[in-house]
Amino acid sequence: MKVSIITVTFNSADTLQDTIHSVITQSYMNTEFIIIDGGSTDNTLNIVKKYKGSISVVVSEKDQGLYDAINKGIDLATGDIIGILHSDDFYIHEHVISHYVKVFNDKNCHAVYSDLYYVKRENTDKIIRKWKSGNYNPDSFINGWMPPHPTFFVKKEVYNRLGKFNTEFKTAADYELMLRFIHKNKIDLAYLPEYTVKMRIGGKSNASVKNRVNANLEDRKAWEVNGLKPRFYTLYLKPFRKIFQFF
Repeated sequence: MKVSIITVTFNSADTLQDTIHSVITQSYMNTEFIIIDGGSTDNTLNIVKKYKGSISVVVSEKDQGLYDAINKGIDLATGDIIGILHSDDFYIHEHVISHYVKVFNDKNCHAVYSDLYYVKRENTDKIIRKWKSGNYNPDSFINGWMPPHPTFFVKKEVYNRLGKFNTEFKTAADYELMLRFIHKNKIDLAYLPEYTVKMRIGGKSNASVKNRVNANLEDRKAWEVNGLKPRFYTLYLKPFRKIFQFF
């Protein structure tokens, strides 16, 4: 199976090289690497140019935000499977994609997710949080669960059938999409029980108390737009579960 990896950039020069290197050194050969840039004004595009021989598609133009840019990448992707790796993140080792493809082949599933490390921005060897996803069950989303989005690989036919990212959301479009795919439409899902991605701390939804409150409101909206009703505790459990990632 062909695998498409999409990375969205905007003034990402400080971290992008790690992201690119982690993709182009993967041992799985049947891949394409797509970079969607929002019109960077720093050194981002010079870094991209440095690796142009290993990047399949580069688009640099203004967009309507992160999720609009990801949707552009999905439209351009020609792979059977799509993974999304943000420009602050990188794969932990060179066999990540191979391990995913093996699970897709073994389980004959629609999507695969795994585990993620949060690391210090300045020292990516320093692990701050460990997001160990665990196995999915039908009540997982009700109980505040979600898989780490950078570990969520999905067959393109699922995007074609169930839709892409809802750009009405500013911070929770990844949650809404996974809720729609997994909980509402019950796609066949498999868990790869290993850490595959390092994510630098400092995500937009967690940058302040105000942003965390807004993110929680968007989480509630994600259930509403899908005609779903969470339990009274669902959206409180979602941030509460993060506490255990520090231990």
